[in-house]
Amino acid sequence: FFFQAEAGIRDPLWSRGLGDVYKRQYRNSSMFVSVFDMFKIGIGPSSSHTMGPMVAANNFLDLMRASPFNFVGVGCRLHGSLAFTGIGHATDRAITLGLAGFTPENYDELKASDALSQIHSTHFLAPDGLGKLKFNISEDLIFDYGPRLDEHPNGMILYGTDSQDDIILEETYFSIGGGFVLTKSEVSKQVQSEAETTVPYPFKSAAEMLEMAQNSGKSIAEMKRGNEKAFHSDNQITNQLSRIWSSMNMCIERGLKNTGQLPGGLNVKRRAKGIYDALISERGKNLTPPHTTNDWMSVYAMAVNEENAAGGQVVTAPTNGAAGVVPSVLRYYLDHVPTSSPKKIEDFLLTAAAIGGLVKFNASISGAEAGCQAEVGSASAMAAAGFCAVNGGTPEQIENAAEIALEHHLGMTCDPVKGLVQVPCIERNGLGAIKAISAASLALRGDGTHIIPLDACIETMRQTGEDMSERYKETSMGGLAVNVPNC
Repeated sequence: FFFQAEAGIRDPLWSRGLGDVYKRQYRNSSMFVSVFDMFKIGIGPSSSHTMGPMVAANNFLDLMRASPFNFVGVGCRLHGSLAFTGIGHATDRAITLGLAGFTPENYDELKASDALSQIHSTHFLAPDGLGKLKFNISEDLIFDYGPRLDEHPNGMILYGTDSQDDIILEETYFSIGGGFVLTKSEVSKQVQSEAETTVPYPFKSAAEMLEMAQNSGKSIAEMKRGNEKAFHSDNQITNQLSRIWSSMNMCIERGLKNTGQLPGGLNVKRRAKGIYDALISERGKNLTPPHTTNDWMSVYAMAVNEENAAGGQVVTAPTNGAAGVVPSVLRYYLDHVPTSSPKKIEDFLLTAAAIGGLVKFNASISGAEAGCQAEVGSASAMAAAGFCAVNGGTPEQIENAAEIALEHHLGMTCDPVKGLVQVPCIERNGLGAIKAISAASLALRGDGTHIIPLDACIETMRQTGEDMSERYKETSMGGLAVNVPNC
């Protein structure tokens, strides 16, 4: 969860307009974010704008069920980035389905479509344990384009009403990226959703991670697995990591087969299948130029993000908007590196998750907070670390690989055209994968020594996100979003 990570080069201020509520004094605490929180199976197009709101709506249903009140209706107000880009991110759809009882984990497209049609026609929904509730999507789901809520750019207020339409229960939620959700009280009181558990390698910074690796003689993946064993058995870890990779790979396969236009009105044509078919036809030809390798790296990532843009099942890595980078690099390793081995998939994912934890705890993985440097930049750093690890990199080389990848995404804005996770997001994942492999390759050519530590790069990303104009942080109010036609 948000307050549990293996990171922290300093007090992680989270002060990008969030106020003092995020300032924490946990330097001596044992923090932990699981690989299974970093990689969550969910739906597109956005972890923060689709998965998070769906989770928040489900949480509010639980709150209603625990309440003594008799509810007649329910409603929601979206604020900040959720309001400005909610339509493009299908936030309204996610909230509606969440209030109907759907979750990212149990999502079924056919059942969801049937439920939406019924809600649109009847203006009622009927979640388990609460009976029929009035919910007119056009009236009870409000996009508030005024000032955002103080605590976070992705705010939403859910409320239940009585027979006189008076609000009798209300809760404020914040979708903080990667599908993670906090209530207002959890933000203000710094409440942890899970009890802290002592882990054997409680690194809160890259410097601590390297020191523990040196002292223990273990790899980053081995330390990460050791920490996971405080919560899960070896078999559980192995089985769930296998499920995560299987979901990632199936998403790639679907994206390489599907054709047509993506929804949303931009008329973006799916390209992954055409590129993939062309690459297959060129295999073995002597005149194929070496730079075609980049196309292989890109096509896997684009396949994932086309599926994400279509609302399909994806795995947060660490977010939906950046979901193509990590699986693309892992698939490239398995299919194109002669020395690859499926036995190293776990090491790749564990190493990547360790780096993701550092970024999440000390900075952000949310485009609405820090721009796309926090999403594709973080994903590229994670993928670079994983690729370096499975190619024999030392902990020092892995840290160097992650730093190179993140450094060269610094300052990247999040400016999706029409609020859709399509342009520039789909191609950007392809370039993030290319940068990840290039970063890992450069690191493997060295001995791990370098000028800029990963910790310093993460802190620079945090500061850059704090200074970045709100127009460039997933509001579609600046950058490419306003400089190209939206139709």
